[in-house]
Amino acid sequence: MSAVDSSFSPVADFAAAKARQQVAWSTGNYAVVGTTLQIVGENLCEALDLRAGSRVLDVAAGNGNATLAAARRYCDVTSTDYVTSLLECGRARAQAEGLPVRFQEADAEALPFADASFDVVMSTFGVMFTPNQEKAAAELARVCKPGGRIGLANWTPESFIGQVFRTIGKYVPPPAGMLSPALWGTQARVQTLFEGNAADIAATQRSFTFRYRSPAHFMEVFRTYYGPMNKAFAALDGDRQAALLDDLMTLIGSRNRSGDTTLVLPSEYLEVVVERS
Repeated sequence: MSAVDSSFSPVADFAAAKARQQVAWSTGNYAVVGTTLQIVGENLCEALDLRAGSRVLDVAAGNGNATLAAARRYCDVTSTDYVTSLLECGRARAQAEGLPVRFQEADAEALPFADASFDVVMSTFGVMFTPNQEKAAAELARVCKPGGRIGLANWTPESFIGQVFRTIGKYVPPPAGMLSPALWGTQARVQTLFEGNAADIAATQRSFTFRYRSPAHFMEVFRTYYGPMNKAFAALDGDRQAALLDDLMTLIGSRNRSGDTTLVLPSEYLEVVVERS
């Protein structure tokens, strides 16, 4: 193979990748996992210093953790995702709390809103999974008003969840040409994605702690309800499933700090606040 051939970088098929992702996130029931992450949305809203009456957009909102956190602070919230079932979960949670929230199906890479429509745009462990990272970042900036804020919570590459995806990728490789979602968890990548649209970018390392009855309980919940893991196991034969399970349990064992039979496992994430220029 020539030097030119060996340096060839495949062109990512973003449309095909997005279709596969949508199927994955629609599999199982992410809300079972997502609800446990509520504190991340609360912390992000505090980092954004939300003001009552602010127009807030939650992008790739899942079952609405950050959505509800903003609505509890009397903001005017629009919650979006491209998985309808997750929006329905968010709507049920909002109704149970009596919180007025607009829910709308939307693609994070093509948001159906006019320029500068929102005071604050945010996403917790959501927009980081978009196939076309540059396009998604540009959309977040486009719909945020000048002087507004963009808030993100993104798993870092070396975090537990970052390593879970790396482990899965050894068995079910990501589509050719796709960048790792965990790059959103690095300050350098965030700086690149928002350069030209940011007056200031503040990034803070935070940690979320997964708490389950046992390592086996964690795997049972994630394998059943966390779409990407569910689809990964479904794509493998019995032997490869066993090997993936063994690798994941080894990873869990290396990070579990409980000291007993339960699981207490921290996973680092990057909390980002972008001031829109």
